[in-house]
Amino acid sequence: MADPKGFLNHGREVAETRPVAERVRDWNEVYVPGSLLPIISKQASRCMDCGIPFCHNGCPLGNLIPEWNDFAYREDWSAAQERLHATNNFPEFTGRLCPAPCESACVLGINQPPVTIKNVEVSIIDQAWDRGDVAPQAPERLSGKTVAVIGSGPAGLAAAQQLTRAGHTVVVYERADRIGGLLRYGIPEFKMEKRHINRRIEQMRAEGTKFRTGVEIGRDIDAKKLRKRHDAVVIAAGATISRDLPAPGRELNGVHFAMEYLPLSNKVQEGDFVQPPITAEGKHVVVIGGGDTGADCVGTAHRQGAASVTQLEIMPRPNDDRDPLGQPWPTFPMLYKVTSAHEEGGERVYSVSTTHFEGDEEGNVQALHLTEVEFIDGKLTPKPGTERKIPAQLVTLAMGFTGTDQENGLVSQFGLDLDARGNIERDAEFQTNVPGVFVAGDAGRGQSLIVWAIAEGRSAARGVDRFLTGVSELPAPIRPTDRSLMV
Repeated sequence: MADPKGFLNHGREVAETRPVAERVRDWNEVYVPGSLLPIISKQASRCMDCGIPFCHNGCPLGNLIPEWNDFAYREDWSAAQERLHATNNFPEFTGRLCPAPCESACVLGINQPPVTIKNVEVSIIDQAWDRGDVAPQAPERLSGKTVAVIGSGPAGLAAAQQLTRAGHTVVVYERADRIGGLLRYGIPEFKMEKRHINRRIEQMRAEGTKFRTGVEIGRDIDAKKLRKRHDAVVIAAGATISRDLPAPGRELNGVHFAMEYLPLSNKVQEGDFVQPPITAEGKHVVVIGGGDTGADCVGTAHRQGAASVTQLEIMPRPNDDRDPLGQPWPTFPMLYKVTSAHEEGGERVYSVSTTHFEGDEEGNVQALHLTEVEFIDGKLTPKPGTERKIPAQLVTLAMGFTGTDQENGLVSQFGLDLDARGNIERDAEFQTNVPGVFVAGDAGRGQSLIVWAIAEGRSAARGVDRFLTGVSELPAPIRPTDRSLMV
């Protein structure tokens, strides 16, 4: 145990953010560099090394949280990163992007603020990179088997790294022009600078993983031909079909999916554009959808110089505190969350539904009409007399995703079965109905968290390894039907 009285002697402290006026003028990460290191040992000491560490169950990866908390408390960064990497290929991603269901399951959180697990995690891995402790782990010998991984998001990268280290020759196919999937083009730079992805890719290349960008399986390469080229295939193509809003005026210029808007700002940071083709500069911006993707749109609009930003959510405003009856510990509660983007300004409106969009004579959106809604007999119903309109010259739809792309031919060419939700079906080994074809991440699970994507990528890799060799020394997999306490 780190410090038997740590949770009594020290309160919860989190990473310090840069002043709003400063950070909205750039695209760097919002946190003050180095602000965690002076406090992280004390924060790690708050971990009680519980006899039953519920944080393990809250984390889909089963991270060994009390163990690396103890090492972080003692500032043994080398040992801490070894325990961290034992279950997580990319802790610098999850330490920045994961909503930390582990903290919701922390035993200390029953009656006190929980341990800052996420901050400890990111401190450990950042120290590991700074100290040179993160090195390529090339396999001692090759198996002679080849594996194609379709998609380079967190699920695809985790599967590829595990399979490469097991000795298989792995090729990652990515339809975008750069590796990273939504990590690259869905997550704004202010949440995670892309240098973190770049150095992981270089590590994977040094280990032997091969990458091919600008190649879409189903269009550029027939899926059946790809299957013949490789001994196994892992589909990690994500759930990339955005949920639409079929309201009158949807066709107006200036109404875009979030995933049409966000990647362009990232391409500016990559040097592809001087100014993004879709920009919030000087415009009244409305973001439809109250989740993390919506918050990403809010923060991006602030940095582009929007005249105003309004975020709409059809559901009621969540509670500030956990409901002990409806969302008891250690489940992951739906709470009112103020992200760094919300700290920067804008208005959030709950319990409203868009009725239609209004445009000008040139077909550009100018206003959004909405109405308040309420639950009646379990259904969201418009409240009479609450209709109003708000200015909207740029509207982003951030209402989630409905499944993997079925128009590019990948699903039909492989002949894959889908479940009732439109996800690719798989068995306990993550194998589809087509022998040798596996699926991991959102393509099989549906829209979910980055930590689930990495966990499923690792588990699918074990299934592939067992398929190719008859046995597997990779970590035991989670099951596709498992549901963490956070769900």
